[in-house]
Amino acid sequence: MCLYSVSERCSRVTKKTCYVCGKENLEKNEAALNQKLFGRKVVRFYCYECLAEFLEISTEELMAKIEDFKMQGCGLFE
Repeated sequence: MCLYSVSERCSRVTKKTCYVCGKENLEKNEAALNQKLFGRKVVRFYCYECLAEFLEISTEELMAKIEDFKMQGCGLFE
């Protein structure tokens, strides 16, 4: 038996959009990184470029962090 209404299920699979620049259809790892850094219930997502600017780091550092999380076995990332 499903505990979620149809609208709740649909909202869980919607495409993510960058809160700052409006980039649509964020990659799975972009959304996963937002969830890892800001919590799984995050509602405002950032693309790689806007997240790097917000955190004052490079996009290369973000990519390296994603690889670190993968190596640690985090299931959020592909």
